[in-house]
Amino acid sequence: MNMNMNVLHDEDVDDSILMGKTIAVIGYGAQGDAQANCLRDSGVNVIIGVRDMPGRSRDKARSDGFDPVPIAEAAEKGDIVHLLLPDEVQPDIYTREIEPYMKPGKVLSFSHGFNICFKRIVPPEDVDVIMVAPKAPGTEERRAYLEGFGVPGLVSVKQNPSGQAREIALAMAKAMHWTKAGILDCTFEQETYEDLFGEQCVLCGGLVELMKNGFEVLVEAGYPPEMAYFECVHEMKLIVDLIWQGGIKQMAEVISNTAEYGMWSTGKKIIGPEVKDKMKEALKRIEAGDFAEDWVAEHKRGIPFLKASREEIGKHQIETVGEEIRRLFSDKKE
Repeated sequence: MNMNMNVLHDEDVDDSILMGKTIAVIGYGAQGDAQANCLRDSGVNVIIGVRDMPGRSRDKARSDGFDPVPIAEAAEKGDIVHLLLPDEVQPDIYTREIEPYMKPGKVLSFSHGFNICFKRIVPPEDVDVIMVAPKAPGTEERRAYLEGFGVPGLVSVKQNPSGQAREIALAMAKAMHWTKAGILDCTFEQETYEDLFGEQCVLCGGLVELMKNGFEVLVEAGYPPEMAYFECVHEMKLIVDLIWQGGIKQMAEVISNTAEYGMWSTGKKIIGPEVKDKMKEALKRIEAGDFAEDWVAEHKRGIPFLKASREEIGKHQIETVGEEIRRLFSDKKE
Protein backbone atom coordinates (compact mmCIF):
# COMPACT_ATOMS: atom_id res chain seq x y z
CA MET A 1 0.00 0.00 0.00
CA ASN A 2 1.48 3.33 -1.03
CA MET A 3 1.12 6.20 1.39
CA ASN A 4 2.21 9.83 1.23
CA MET A 5 3.66 10.27 4.70
CA ASN A 6 4.27 13.70 6.18
CA VAL A 7 7.77 14.20 7.57
CA LEU A 8 7.84 16.38 10.69
CA HIS A 9 10.78 18.51 11.83
CA ASP A 10 11.67 20.83 14.73
CA GLU A 11 9.42 23.65 13.59
CA ASP A 12 6.40 21.34 13.52
CA VAL A 13 6.61 20.36 17.19
CA ASP A 14 6.13 22.25 20.47
CA ASP A 15 7.91 20.37 23.23
CA SER A 16 6.77 22.67 26.05
CA ILE A 17 4.12 20.07 26.93
CA LEU A 18 6.89 18.13 28.73
CA MET A 19 7.56 20.97 31.16
CA GLY A 20 6.82 19.88 34.70
CA LYS A 21 6.44 16.22 33.69
CA THR A 22 8.63 13.34 34.83
CA ILE A 23 9.56 10.61 32.37
CA ALA A 24 10.31 7.28 34.04
CA VAL A 25 12.61 5.36 31.71
CA ILE A 26 12.22 1.69 32.57
CA GLY A 27 15.36 -0.23 31.70
CA TYR A 28 18.88 1.04 31.12
CA GLY A 29 20.15 -1.04 28.22
CA ALA A 30 21.28 0.44 24.91
CA GLN A 31 18.00 2.28 24.26
CA GLY A 32 17.33 3.24 27.87
CA ASP A 33 20.82 4.67 28.22
CA ALA A 34 20.69 6.69 24.99
CA GLN A 35 17.14 7.98 25.30
CA ALA A 36 17.39 8.88 28.99
CA ASN A 37 20.57 10.88 28.48
CA CYS A 38 19.23 12.69 25.42
CA LEU A 39 15.98 13.58 27.22
CA ARG A 40 17.86 14.81 30.29
CA ASP A 41 20.29 16.86 28.23
CA SER A 42 17.30 18.59 26.64
CA GLY A 43 16.03 19.66 30.05
CA VAL A 44 13.44 16.93 30.64
CA ASN A 45 13.10 15.52 34.16
CA VAL A 46 14.07 11.84 33.88
CA ILE A 47 14.16 9.06 36.46
CA ILE A 48 15.45 5.56 35.85
CA GLY A 49 13.76 2.33 36.90
CA VAL A 50 15.86 -0.83 36.77
CA ARG A 51 15.22 -4.51 37.45
CA ASP A 52 18.34 -5.34 39.42
CA MET A 53 19.09 -3.43 42.61
CA PRO A 54 22.08 -3.76 42.77
CA GLY A 55 23.05 -4.70 39.24
CA ARG A 56 24.89 -3.69 36.09
CA SER A 57 22.13 -1.40 34.81
CA ARG A 58 21.93 0.38 38.14
CA ASP A 59 25.70 0.84 38.22
CA LYS A 60 25.76 2.19 34.67
CA ALA A 61 22.91 4.61 35.37
CA ARG A 62 24.68 5.83 38.50
CA SER A 63 27.92 6.37 36.61
CA ASP A 64 25.94 8.52 34.17
CA GLY A 65 24.68 10.71 36.99
CA PHE A 66 21.22 9.23 37.57
CA ASP A 67 19.82 7.93 40.83
CA PRO A 68 18.12 4.71 39.69
CA VAL A 69 15.24 3.25 41.68
CA PRO A 70 13.23 0.00 41.54
CA ILE A 71 10.81 -0.20 38.63
CA ALA A 72 7.66 0.03 40.77
CA GLU A 73 8.89 3.25 42.38
CA ALA A 74 9.74 4.77 39.01
CA ALA A 75 6.35 3.77 37.59
CA GLU A 76 4.61 5.41 40.52
CA LYS A 77 6.55 8.67 40.21
CA GLY A 78 6.57 8.98 36.43
CA ASP A 79 3.93 10.96 34.55
CA ILE A 80 5.18 9.20 31.42
CA VAL A 81 6.32 5.59 31.87
CA HIS A 82 8.66 4.80 28.96
CA LEU A 83 9.08 1.01 28.84
CA LEU A 84 12.41 0.09 27.24
CA LEU A 85 13.00 -3.40 28.60
CA PRO A 86 13.45 -6.35 26.18
CA ASP A 87 10.17 -7.38 24.52
CA GLU A 88 10.15 -10.84 26.06
CA VAL A 89 10.31 -9.65 29.69
CA GLN A 90 8.02 -6.62 29.43
CA PRO A 91 4.64 -8.33 30.10
CA ASP A 92 5.55 -9.99 33.41
CA ILE A 93 7.28 -6.89 34.74
CA TYR A 94 4.45 -4.66 33.55
CA THR A 95 1.86 -6.80 35.35
CA ARG A 96 3.82 -6.99 38.61
CA GLU A 97 5.44 -3.58 38.90
CA ILE A 98 3.89 -1.07 36.49
CA GLU A 99 0.21 -1.86 35.99
CA PRO A 100 -0.77 -0.96 39.59
CA TYR A 101 0.38 2.62 38.91
CA MET A 102 -1.28 3.09 35.52
CA LYS A 103 -3.85 5.60 36.78
CA PRO A 104 -5.93 8.05 34.72
CA GLY A 105 -3.77 10.83 33.32
CA LYS A 106 -0.67 8.64 33.03
CA VAL A 107 1.12 7.93 29.74
CA LEU A 108 2.50 4.48 28.88
CA SER A 109 5.18 4.76 26.22
CA PHE A 110 7.15 2.25 24.12
CA SER A 111 9.86 2.26 21.47
CA HIS A 112 8.55 -0.90 19.78
CA GLY A 113 4.95 -1.98 19.38
CA PHE A 114 5.42 -5.74 19.88
CA ASN A 115 3.63 -6.23 23.20
CA ILE A 116 0.78 -3.82 22.46
CA CYS A 117 0.30 -5.11 18.92
CA PHE A 118 0.13 -8.75 20.03
CA LYS A 119 -1.89 -7.91 23.16
CA ARG A 120 0.71 -9.21 25.59
CA ILE A 121 0.23 -5.93 27.45
CA VAL A 122 -3.30 -4.52 27.66
CA PRO A 123 -3.23 -1.09 29.35
CA PRO A 124 -6.26 0.46 31.08
CA GLU A 125 -8.46 2.44 28.71
CA ASP A 126 -8.02 5.65 30.71
CA VAL A 127 -4.25 6.02 30.12
CA ASP A 128 -2.54 7.35 27.01
CA VAL A 129 -0.54 4.74 25.08
CA ILE A 130 2.11 6.00 22.68
CA MET A 131 5.17 4.84 20.81
CA VAL A 132 8.33 6.85 20.19
CA ALA A 133 10.57 4.65 18.06
CA PRO A 134 14.04 5.55 16.75
CA LYS A 135 15.21 4.11 13.46
CA ALA A 136 18.69 3.50 14.81
CA PRO A 137 20.48 1.63 17.59
CA GLY A 138 21.02 3.45 20.87
CA THR A 139 24.70 4.14 20.28
CA GLU A 140 23.89 5.92 17.01
CA GLU A 141 21.09 7.93 18.64
CA ARG A 142 23.43 9.24 21.30
CA ARG A 143 26.26 9.96 18.88
CA ALA A 144 23.97 11.93 16.57
CA TYR A 145 22.51 13.89 19.49
CA LEU A 146 25.94 14.87 20.80
CA GLU A 147 26.91 16.02 17.31
CA GLY A 148 23.93 18.39 17.32
CA PHE A 149 21.75 16.36 14.98
CA GLY A 150 19.51 13.31 15.47
CA VAL A 151 18.28 10.07 13.97
CA PRO A 152 14.95 9.55 12.16
CA GLY A 153 12.06 8.22 14.20
CA LEU A 154 8.43 7.15 14.30
CA VAL A 155 5.61 8.21 16.60
CA SER A 156 2.30 6.46 17.13
CA VAL A 157 -0.77 6.75 19.33
CA LYS A 158 -2.77 3.71 20.43
CA GLN A 159 -4.91 5.33 23.14
CA ASN A 160 -5.59 9.02 23.64
CA PRO A 161 -8.03 9.66 26.50
CA SER A 162 -6.20 12.88 27.44
CA GLY A 163 -6.41 14.30 23.93
CA GLN A 164 -2.68 15.11 24.15
CA ALA A 165 -1.05 11.76 23.45
CA ARG A 166 0.31 12.66 20.01
CA GLU A 167 1.65 16.00 21.25
CA ILE A 168 3.51 14.21 24.06
CA ALA A 169 4.98 11.63 21.67
CA LEU A 170 6.11 14.37 19.28
CA ALA A 171 7.63 16.36 22.14
CA MET A 172 9.62 13.34 23.32
CA ALA A 173 10.91 12.81 19.79
CA LYS A 174 11.93 16.46 19.56
CA ALA A 175 13.68 16.37 22.93
CA MET A 176 15.80 13.51 21.62
CA HIS A 177 16.55 15.53 18.43
CA TRP A 178 14.81 13.09 16.12
CA THR A 179 12.85 15.95 14.57
CA LYS A 180 16.15 17.34 13.30
CA ALA A 181 16.37 14.32 11.00
CA GLY A 182 12.62 13.85 10.57
CA ILE A 183 9.85 11.81 12.14
CA LEU A 184 6.80 10.07 10.73
CA ASP A 185 3.40 9.19 12.14
CA CYS A 186 2.50 5.51 11.93
CA THR A 187 0.38 2.87 13.63
CA PHE A 188 1.66 0.38 16.19
CA GLU A 189 0.92 -2.38 13.69
CA GLN A 190 2.88 -0.75 10.88
CA GLU A 191 5.96 -0.27 13.03
CA THR A 192 5.81 -3.75 14.54
CA TYR A 193 5.15 -5.74 11.37
CA GLU A 194 7.67 -3.83 9.26
CA ASP A 195 10.34 -3.96 11.97
CA LEU A 196 10.03 -7.72 12.43
CA PHE A 197 9.93 -8.27 8.67
CA GLY A 198 13.04 -6.17 8.08
CA GLU A 199 14.99 -7.90 10.84
CA GLN A 200 14.06 -11.41 9.72
CA CYS A 201 14.16 -11.14 5.95
CA VAL A 202 16.68 -8.42 5.13
CA LEU A 203 18.72 -6.67 7.81
CA CYS A 204 19.63 -9.60 10.05
CA GLY A 205 18.30 -12.97 8.88
CA GLY A 206 18.54 -12.39 5.14
CA LEU A 207 21.87 -10.57 5.23
CA VAL A 208 23.59 -13.06 7.51
CA GLU A 209 22.50 -16.05 5.44
CA LEU A 210 23.53 -14.32 2.20
CA MET A 211 27.03 -13.58 3.53
CA LYS A 212 27.41 -17.01 5.14
CA ASN A 213 26.35 -18.90 2.02
CA GLY A 214 28.63 -16.81 -0.19
CA PHE A 215 31.54 -17.47 2.16
CA GLU A 216 30.82 -21.21 2.19
CA VAL A 217 30.60 -21.45 -1.61
CA LEU A 218 34.02 -19.83 -2.07
CA VAL A 219 35.71 -21.87 0.67
CA GLU A 220 34.18 -25.15 -0.53
CA ALA A 221 35.46 -24.33 -4.03
CA GLY A 222 39.00 -24.09 -2.64
CA TYR A 223 39.45 -20.36 -2.20
CA PRO A 224 41.31 -19.07 0.90
CA PRO A 225 38.83 -18.39 3.71
CA GLU A 226 40.54 -15.07 4.45
CA MET A 227 39.84 -13.87 0.92
CA ALA A 228 36.28 -15.22 1.11
CA TYR A 229 35.71 -13.23 4.31
CA PHE A 230 36.96 -10.02 2.73
CA GLU A 231 34.78 -10.55 -0.32
CA CYS A 232 31.53 -11.65 1.31
CA VAL A 233 31.59 -9.96 4.72
CA HIS A 234 34.17 -7.20 5.11
CA GLU A 235 33.26 -5.39 1.90
CA MET A 236 29.54 -5.56 2.69
CA LYS A 237 29.91 -2.44 4.85
CA LEU A 238 31.53 -0.51 2.00
CA ILE A 239 28.62 -1.21 -0.33
CA VAL A 240 25.96 -0.54 2.31
CA ASP A 241 27.66 2.75 3.17
CA LEU A 242 27.51 3.81 -0.49
CA ILE A 243 23.79 2.95 -0.65
CA TRP A 244 23.15 4.76 2.64
CA GLN A 245 24.89 7.87 1.34
CA GLY A 246 23.36 8.09 -2.12
CA GLY A 247 21.03 5.21 -2.93
CA ILE A 248 21.38 2.11 -5.11
CA LYS A 249 21.74 4.03 -8.37
CA GLN A 250 24.63 6.10 -7.05
CA MET A 251 26.30 3.01 -5.61
CA ALA A 252 26.06 1.40 -9.04
CA GLU A 253 27.74 4.45 -10.57
CA VAL A 254 30.63 4.29 -8.09
CA ILE A 255 31.55 0.63 -8.51
CA SER A 256 33.32 -0.61 -11.63
CA ASN A 257 31.41 -1.27 -14.84
CA THR A 258 32.35 -4.93 -14.49
CA ALA A 259 30.83 -5.06 -10.99
CA GLU A 260 27.72 -3.22 -12.11
CA TYR A 261 27.16 -5.52 -15.10
CA GLY A 262 27.54 -8.55 -12.84
CA MET A 263 25.14 -7.01 -10.32
CA TRP A 264 22.34 -6.54 -12.85
CA SER A 265 22.96 -9.77 -14.79
CA THR A 266 23.38 -12.17 -11.86
CA GLY A 267 21.79 -10.66 -8.75
CA LYS A 268 18.20 -11.49 -9.76
CA LYS A 269 19.21 -15.08 -10.48
CA ILE A 270 20.38 -15.42 -6.86
CA ILE A 271 17.58 -13.48 -5.17
CA GLY A 272 14.70 -14.34 -7.46
CA PRO A 273 10.90 -14.62 -7.27
CA GLU A 274 11.10 -17.68 -5.01
CA VAL A 275 12.87 -15.60 -2.34
CA LYS A 276 10.24 -12.88 -2.60
CA ASP A 277 7.53 -15.53 -2.18
CA LYS A 278 9.24 -16.75 1.00
CA MET A 279 9.42 -13.17 2.25
CA LYS A 280 5.68 -12.83 1.68
CA GLU A 281 5.13 -15.99 3.73
CA ALA A 282 7.26 -14.56 6.52
CA LEU A 283 5.27 -11.32 6.50
CA LYS A 284 1.99 -13.23 6.70
CA ARG A 285 3.27 -15.18 9.71
CA ILE A 286 4.26 -11.93 11.39
CA GLU A 287 0.91 -10.25 10.71
CA ALA A 288 -1.01 -13.32 11.90
CA GLY A 289 0.90 -13.39 15.19
CA ASP A 290 2.52 -16.76 14.47
CA PHE A 291 6.05 -15.45 14.90
CA ALA A 292 5.12 -13.74 18.16
CA GLU A 293 3.66 -16.99 19.50
CA ASP A 294 6.80 -18.89 18.49
CA TRP A 295 9.08 -16.34 20.16
CA VAL A 296 7.03 -16.26 23.37
CA ALA A 297 7.08 -20.07 23.52
CA GLU A 298 10.84 -20.10 22.87
CA HIS A 299 11.40 -17.65 25.71
CA LYS A 300 9.28 -19.72 28.10
CA ARG A 301 11.40 -22.79 27.27
CA GLY A 302 14.56 -20.91 28.24
CA ILE A 303 15.58 -19.93 24.66
CA PRO A 304 17.19 -23.30 23.71
CA PHE A 305 17.03 -22.61 19.96
CA LEU A 306 18.51 -19.13 20.42
CA LYS A 307 21.36 -20.46 22.56
CA ALA A 308 22.10 -23.28 20.10
CA SER A 309 22.09 -20.85 17.18
CA ARG A 310 24.52 -18.52 18.96
CA GLU A 311 26.82 -21.45 19.72
CA GLU A 312 26.62 -22.73 16.14
CA ILE A 313 27.55 -19.42 14.50
CA GLY A 314 30.33 -18.93 17.02
CA LYS A 315 31.96 -22.14 15.78
CA HIS A 316 31.47 -21.38 12.07
CA GLN A 317 34.60 -20.71 10.05
CA ILE A 318 33.22 -17.33 8.98
CA GLU A 319 33.48 -16.23 12.63
CA THR A 320 36.87 -17.75 13.43
CA VAL A 321 38.42 -16.29 10.28
CA GLY A 322 36.56 -13.04 10.80
CA GLU A 323 37.98 -12.67 14.28
CA GLU A 324 41.50 -12.90 12.86
CA ILE A 325 40.74 -10.38 10.11
CA ARG A 326 39.14 -7.89 12.48
CA ARG A 327 42.08 -8.18 14.85
CA LEU A 328 44.38 -6.99 12.05
CA PHE A 329 42.39 -3.77 11.73
CA SER A 330 42.06 -3.38 15.48
CA ASP A 331 45.83 -3.68 15.95
CA LYS A 332 46.37 -1.09 13.23
CA LYS A 333 44.08 1.39 15.01
CA GLU A 334 45.90 0.87 18.29
